[in-house]
Parts: sequence; C-alpha cells; structure tokens
Amino acid sequence: MNLNRIQLADMYHRMWLIRYFDAGARDLFMQDKLRGATHTYTGQEGVAVGACMALNRDDYVTSTHRGHGHCLAKGGDPQRMMAELLGKATGYCKGKGGSMHIADLDIGILGANGIVGGGIGVATGAAYSADARGSGQVAICFIGDGASNQGVLMEAGNMAALWKLPVIYLCEQNQYAEFSPSRPFIAVNELQDKAAGFGMPGLTVDGNDVLAVYEITQQVVERARSGGGPTFLVAKTYRIEGHTVGDPLTYRPKGEADLWKSPERDPISRFGRLLVDEFDFSDEQLDGLQQHARKDTDAAIAFGMESPEPEPADLWEDVYK
Repeated sequence: MNLNRIQLADMYHRMWLIRYFDAGARDLFMQDKLRGATHTYTGQEGVAVGACMALNRDDYVTSTHRGHGHCLAKGGDPQRMMAELLGKATGYCKGKGGSMHIADLDIGILGANGIVGGGIGVATGAAYSADARGSGQVAICFIGDGASNQGVLMEAGNMAALWKLPVIYLCEQNQYAEFSPSRPFIAVNELQDKAAGFGMPGLTVDGNDVLAVYEITQQVVERARSGGGPTFLVAKTYRIEGHTVGDPLTYRPKGEADLWKSPERDPISRFGRLLVDEFDFSDEQLDGLQQHARKDTDAAIAFGMESPEPEPADLWEDVYK
C-alpha cells in the first residue's frame, strides 16, 4: 500500500467529518432550520473516503441524493456545503441547490443528484469528454442499490464499454432502496454479475473497509486511466439511518442497525483500530483527529447560520433556459 501517515490521518479525519457533518445536518433539520429533505450517509463513510483517495484533484465524481459524504471525501468545503444546505448566499450554489445539488467543478464534483441514477449519464459524458480531450481524467459515478436497476445504467454502461471510456460505476450496496429492502427487487445473486451484461468487469469489495476500497479503486482507476475501459464496482455496506430524517424504519428488522454500529462493522471504528494496531497511531492521535473533525463541523454550522440569505433580486440569476 502506497499511503503515508499523513494520508492515513487525513482519511480518518474525513470519515469523522462526514459523520459529524451529517449529524449536524440532521439536528438542523429537526430544528426546522434546514430546507428540503435530508438524506444522511452515516455508516458508509469508508466507501466515499476510500474511493476518493484514489482520485486526482481534477478527476470527476457524480453523486446521489445521499451525497454529502462524496463531496467531503473529494475535498469539498464543509462551510460552503453547510451554507448551501441552509439556503444561504454563501453556499456552493448560492443557496439555490440545497442538499441534493451541491457541486464544485474546481475539484471535479459534478454535482449531487436527486434523481435515482441521475448521475450515470453525467459521469459517462464526463468520461467521454476526458477521453476525447486526452486529459487522462477518470470519472467515478456513485450509485445505490436502487439505481442499479435503472435503464440508464444499461445504456450508459454499454456505451462506456464499447468506447472504453474511463468511468467507474461504484454501487454502494447499502441493502435498502428508499423505504424497502433492495434484495427482493434484484434478480442476480451478486450485483457485480450485472456487469457481464454491460461488457465490463464486475468486482465486489467490503465497503466498510476503507483501505480495501482504496486499493481496489486505485486498481480500476489506473485501468481506466490507461485506456482499459470502465468497471462496475460494488461496495457492500449498510445504511445506518433511514431514507430521510424522520423515516420510521418500519420495514427494517429490529436490532439490525445495531449490529452494523458495532466496532467490528462500523467503518470508522474498524479503521481506527487498524491505525493503532498496524500503523502505530496512538489513541491520543486518533482523538485529536476526531476532535478536529468536530470543530470543523461546528465551524461549518456557525458559518452557515451566520451567512446572509440570498437577495430576492438574485432569484433569476444562474437559471438556464
């Protein structure tokens, strides 16, 4: 593995930042201070951080309605993100996009998307552009269980395989699609088997093992960057919280989430234990990184709450017909 201690510490910090950020967003929503629906990424931090660590700054990502983690993992500014969630003028989209439409083109974040599977075509198009320009960039398209059943995946995947486009379709198999278990609605035993129909490799990784995600993503990214074409990568993980804040979770077996919150399965706990056991990090160092993430989140919330509302006169700016 080619990660140094600074990079490992950054990964641990980013995982905690994602968790604290989403906890903060959930609390603001419950206080009726946050506009729109809120979909948390809790429990899936290992996927976003592991995958984005394998990317260059100018590589592309497309995200989902559950996209805060992807944006933070790619290097998004938590203050501008929180301001956007709060609908403030200092937000990434000047308060007009909200939680499900955060974008930062400067670092390759092409946008979250409230449409299930909505990023598939965008990522494939970005990969086509990179290939045509010979830029050496790749695109990672984050999707969920439900999006793996969308027709656009077959269309875009077929095109990507034919033209050997530098794109990775990364399916976060969190076992649920909106308000129902995903298993009864997927015909294949393993999601990676769908890749055969697209004419591309299909791989599966433990999504709660951040280093395993990093290593396999690095492999498929290099394959894509060198002209080898697309990959369908499945990261098995678990959606700790509901589809949205306030979801009653009546469709989930009691106690199931508690199993995934255990130190043996939780991606942050697992990574922390690994850093101590195999990379000689101290508990004090890990505590410092965790507290740094908490302070970053507190600063983001303060920035968002103190930021100005957009001016009514700005309503029609940045609107394209």
